[in-house]
Amino acid sequence: MQELEPYYFWRELYTAEEDELSPYYGKEYSEFEYSNTIYNYFIHPQWDEFGSTTLYLKIIYTDYTYNFSIIEFIGEWNDCLYNDIMFLKREIIDHLMENGIDKFILIGENILNFHAGDEDYYEEWLDELDEGWIAAINFTEHVEKEMIDGRLDQYILMGQPLNDLPWRKLKPQGLFELVETLFRKRLAAPQ
Repeated sequence: MQELEPYYFWRELYTAEEDELSPYYGKEYSEFEYSNTIYNYFIHPQWDEFGSTTLYLKIIYTDYTYNFSIIEFIGEWNDCLYNDIMFLKREIIDHLMENGIDKFILIGENILNFHAGDEDYYEEWLDELDEGWIAAINFTEHVEKEMIDGRLDQYILMGQPLNDLPWRKLKPQGLFELVETLFRKRLAAPQ
């Protein structure tokens, strides 16, 4: 797990530690000191903690003009035992929303599994977005199924074609435009 780094090819465009509006502004990272773990496995020191013991993240891009943020995750998302969504919502999402962010792209290909708990924080998050949205991209099939079984698909846009997006081949703005187009199409589709 220590080999899995957050996506770094957009670092010339954005770094959360240099963004004065970021919850990680001013944070200094070590490339050599591994201290965070997921179930006794060390993870790369570039991942950020936010209060969960099993889930870490990296804000890999935020745009205050178009009001979106792209967040990559690693670990186990456990709302049942650890209420990870509460920590995510209170420590990261609320901070970003206070600074105008209302569209969230969650990258989940490094999420090992998901355990559902209470839906209240997801409902609150979506209710506070007004015209915004939350999209889950590249989540593995079993994690997406666990999220759907937990009824989170009523709050988060997920499923095909979001699970096969070649997001690394795009610039952040291109990824945002693609996801927003898919979101608009899904809204316009007959129910």
